[in-house]
Amino acid sequence: MLLPGAVTTTALLYDIHGNLPALEAVLADADADRFLLGGDYALFGPWPSETLDALMALPDATWIRGNGERWTESPDQAPDNEVVQGAIASCRELLGAERAGQLAGLPEQVVIEGIRYCHGSPISDVRSFMPDGSDDEPELLAGVRERRLVFGHTHLPFRRVAAGGTELINPGSVGMPFDGDPRAAYALLHDDGSIEHRRLGYDHAATAAALGERFQRASWTETVARRIASSRM
Repeated sequence: MLLPGAVTTTALLYDIHGNLPALEAVLADADADRFLLGGDYALFGPWPSETLDALMALPDATWIRGNGERWTESPDQAPDNEVVQGAIASCRELLGAERAGQLAGLPEQVVIEGIRYCHGSPISDVRSFMPDGSDDEPELLAGVRERRLVFGHTHLPFRRVAAGGTELINPGSVGMPFDGDPRAAYALLHDDGSIEHRRLGYDHAATAAALGERFQRASWTETVARRIASSRM
């Protein structure tokens, strides 16, 4: 238990995608008192159940839902293509209907100490922000009163201030970065409000290879393995 006035650090973990070795690298590095878990925990990765087990063992963790959890519970809401639907079927088989339902029931967003946390944006778990500004940002930020917004979904770590003055923070993806850097990405929120983006190396090539092995070379695994290996969408 943290004592009143104690210095705290919160680890911001987003888009893990069933990549247990990447998560283990991050957890070994993160000297944190609390964890904010930002969604997309299991879908598309080789170790969905094992990844969830590791996350559930974390002390003082706040969970929110990503589109991956929503899609796994309700495949009809997901894109109708072979990669997404194939991955959903494989992930749901390993998780089981009960666990998939529990994940889908997580809150879409939370506000903690004046910071809003969501997966994609406050209005959507699939529409999000990019490192450069876009014309739809006023719509995505409509009604947001907090001056700091933490989100994921795009798998691109960055930090900038939107036109309206809201600070946008993407910690990056633990399990499937898309910025050309294969290292696991996460961020630390320190007690003084400072944000520290961090990257950790792990054997991403082995994770890419394990995907096909775990799911009997199902056709969808080739595309996802390529994304993990190349760190590109």
